[in-house]
This record gives sequence, C-alpha cells and structure tokens, in this order.
Amino acid sequence: MGEINLTEGSIFKKLVQFSLPMIAGNLLQQVYNLVDTLIVGKCIGSDALAAVGSAYTLMTFLTSILIGLCMGSGAFFSADYGAGEEAQLGEDIRLSFGFILAMCALIYAIIYPGMELILSLLQTPPELLELTRNYVRPVFTGIFFVFLYNFYAYLLRAMGNSLVPLVFLGISALLNIVLDLWFVLGFHMGVAGAAWATVIAQAASGVGIALYTRRKLSLPKAKTKSRGLSRLREIVVNDAATALQQSVMNFGILMIQGLVNSFGATVMASFAAAVKIDTIAYMPAQEFGNAYSLFVSQNYGAQQPERIRKGTRLSFLVSTIFCLVISGLIFVLSPWLMGFFVEPGETAIIAGGVQYLRIEGSMYVGIGILFLWYGYFRAIRKPQVSLILTVISLGTRVALSYALAPRTALGVVAIWLSIPIGWVLADLAGLVFYRRLRPEM
Repeated sequence: MGEINLTEGSIFKKLVQFSLPMIAGNLLQQVYNLVDTLIVGKCIGSDALAAVGSAYTLMTFLTSILIGLCMGSGAFFSADYGAGEEAQLGEDIRLSFGFILAMCALIYAIIYPGMELILSLLQTPPELLELTRNYVRPVFTGIFFVFLYNFYAYLLRAMGNSLVPLVFLGISALLNIVLDLWFVLGFHMGVAGAAWATVIAQAASGVGIALYTRRKLSLPKAKTKSRGLSRLREIVVNDAATALQQSVMNFGILMIQGLVNSFGATVMASFAAAVKIDTIAYMPAQEFGNAYSLFVSQNYGAQQPERIRKGTRLSFLVSTIFCLVISGLIFVLSPWLMGFFVEPGETAIIAGGVQYLRIEGSMYVGIGILFLWYGYFRAIRKPQVSLILTVISLGTRVALSYALAPRTALGVVAIWLSIPIGWVLADLAGLVFYRRLRPEM
C-alpha cells in the first residue's frame, strides 16, 4: 500500500509523492493540538489548561528522545532496503526494536518514581499541583505507544511507504478528539479524562500500525551470521546521537522560553501565539527534509552517489523556493494571522507577534536548509554532525539572546534576531561538513 522506490525514476516526482503524506500527517497533528487545547481550556477551565500546558513541555521532551531513536534507526532501515539486504534489514529491525524498547522502559523507571521531583523541577504552582499530577500520571503511560507508532512509522517510511503512517495518525487524531469530548463533557473526568483520551488514541495508532506492518509486509526472519554485537553498537551510537540532537533542540527552546518569560505577560502571549503560526508555516519544509533524508538513505544503500547529488541539488532548490514564498506570505499576512489567536483589542500582543514573525519569518530559508542538512547527515550515518549543527544553531541563539536582550536597547528584538543568525551559521557549517564528508561510494 503506497510504497515508493526512491532509488529510481523522477527524483522530483518521487520526493513530492513521498513527502506529501508526511506533511499532511504533521499538519493533522498541529490541528489536533489546537483542538485539544480548545477543549481543555473551554470545557474544563484556565487552571486545567495551565496544568496540561506545564506537563506538555516535559512530555514533548521525553517523546523527542524516543522519536530521535526511531529516526536514527530509520536511516539503517532505509539503507538496507535500498541495498536489497533483506537479512540485514531483519536483524537491524530486531536489534533496534530491542534497544529502543529498553530505553522506553528506562524512561518509565525514571519518571514514575521521580514524579514529585519532576513536578517540583517544573516549578508547578502549588494550586495546580493536584491537577497536573492527575494529568501526568495517566498520560505518561502512553509513552510506550508513542514508541510503537514511531518505530513502525519510520520503518514503513524507510521502505517507501509514507501513506500508511498518515492513515493511522489520522485515526488516532479523530479518536482523540471524540474521546476528549466524551470523557471531559460526558463523564466529567476533567484533566484525567483528557489524558486517558490521549493514551487510548496513542494505543490505537501504535498497536494498529504494528499489526499492519507485521501482517502486510514480508519482514525477513533470517539472521546474519556474524556482526550482532558490533551492529548493535553501531545502532546504539547512531540512534543516541540522533536522540541527543532532538533533545538538545527541545532544551534550547526551553531556555529561550525562560528568557521570553522575563519580559512579562504581553511578550509571553505574543510569543505563544506567533510560535503556533511559525510552526505550521515552516512545518512542510521540515517534513520535506525528513523525506529527503530517506531518499538519501535508500540511495546510499543502493550505492547511487550521482542520484544523491542530483537529489540534493533539487531538494535545496525546492526548499529554498518554498521558504521564500512562505516568508513573503507571513510578512504580509502576519497581522491577520495573529487575529486568530488574539482578541482584536489586544493591540500590544498582536504588534509583538507581528514583529516576531516579520523578523524571524523573513529567514525561513535558513531553517529549510538546516532541515535538509539534518536529514543528509542522518542518512549517511553521521548523526553527530547533525548534533553539532543543532548546538551551533541553538547555542548561537541562546548566547546572543542572553547577552543582548537584557542588556541592550534591542531588548526582546535581540531574541527574534538571534534565531535566523543561528540558522545561517549552522547552514554554513553544514556546507563545510558536506564538502568534507561527502561519501565517494
């Protein structure tokens, strides 16, 4: 169902066909997040929304670790598939599944005994402590299903199938919304109802995609004779570097959020609304970068360096054109877009959001290229380079923001300017690494 061989045929056509379901899936997730926020805020109240929001950052951080591990393994799966190495693919699937499952168990072993300490570190206000506790206890049970869905989603995408993961994600999102309304409005379960709705929907998508993959795909069962431990070591190193990159990214964003908070409620509100617009605006470039990564992985395994070079030139051109168009639209439409999230009378909040979007949004081409570099180095099994680029990008952003925003007349504008500066420096570093590490095959 929907398999696309990325090692042959029109590069542009294949990349577009492969990336569109991934873009649609991410967009669906963003729409669900907005609806979920609306249900909790409107139907339970502002305290419940604050409690869920305080747990969301931690949940995002934990799931980013598992997603990074699955993403790292996807590079092995894609290269094996492109090379036609069925026995090696089967072994890599087994080794990766066991390793990531062990990491999932480790997360459980840390978060549940340390729940009270974690809530304390999150600086949860005393009046929200019980609400937050009622939400995080059930919602953290879904971490296993997050792993299950992402593991098989990256496996299917590695084998050229980006449509089936979209189908199961769509089922999950719709089920989550229905259960949210049922549990919150029908059973009056409060934040715990919202949490259990999320877990059940995650279970449906995780178990469903796992059963589909095992029943519909002929996964090889034969083991290779020799390199079990050495191969596991390769997978662990690769996956850990990718997971670290994802978690570092989230940690850097947390540091920026803390600085933004120091400028007061108006700037916080401007930033919160603008970031929602921001995320949706450049999300297609992010998913296109993920599709490009799997294109490189398959062709890396198939020993087709010239096709990788052609695909790289084309992908950078497509991403640049798209990002320039989106930047222009955001510049013009930002006041109107802010109006979706902010009441018309909140002119200071709208102005702050427009300022952010017009400064940072004018350079989407920077992050579009950075997503491609992340994907490229992940695909050729150099995830440590992606980690270095993340450190350069976020390190620049954090250093400039903390150095300039509190101490100069730029104020909060320094935070907005630091973001594209970090992207550009990381892009230049990516170009240097690309020229040095380009595989000859």
